[in-house]
Amino acid sequence: MARELHDSLTHQISIIKVQSGVAVHLARKRGEHVPESLLAIREAAREANRELRATLDTLRDDAEPPSHGLDHVPELVERARGTGLNTTLTIGGQRHDVPIAVDRTAYRIVQEALTNTARHAAAETASIRIDYRPGTLAVRVDDDGKAVPGTAPVPGVGLLGMRERVTALGGRLRAEPRREGGFSVQAEFPVGRPS
Repeated sequence: MARELHDSLTHQISIIKVQSGVAVHLARKRGEHVPESLLAIREAAREANRELRATLDTLRDDAEPPSHGLDHVPELVERARGTGLNTTLTIGGQRHDVPIAVDRTAYRIVQEALTNTARHAAAETASIRIDYRPGTLAVRVDDDGKAVPGTAPVPGVGLLGMRERVTALGGRLRAEPRREGGFSVQAEFPVGRPS
């Protein structure tokens, strides 16, 4: 699997990374304005390259999985803002330790929800809320995009992957249009008693 991923993705991501970097460099050298979308493409390619390499290392060495967790959500917020999506982050409750698998899965839920918002929603804003509750971690990502209340979401690989990740940890996931318009992804994880 690692070889297949390497052969199929690493080269393409590297090309995107190099070409977007060259485009940014040339624009700056000429004194031209560098579009925010081009800067976002360059940064996304860099991050995709880092994550792919970490994932390949994990597959090859059976080492610890990549260490992205809730502490990295502010980076997701900044990246989303870089694409023009007005994104906010609110953290509620008394922060407490959560299992590593929950920490990483919660991060991936936020990441996938923001990716879906950027790709499909035509949204202007997104809000992320992380709530530390006794025995539960709740994560919610809302957008003001084009999803219409009362319509079922089209189940794609991203939504399916989110549901599988959350369910595997004994949690619940709701992903549906909001009553006021836009889309909402809500995940709740049991985390035991905070210490």
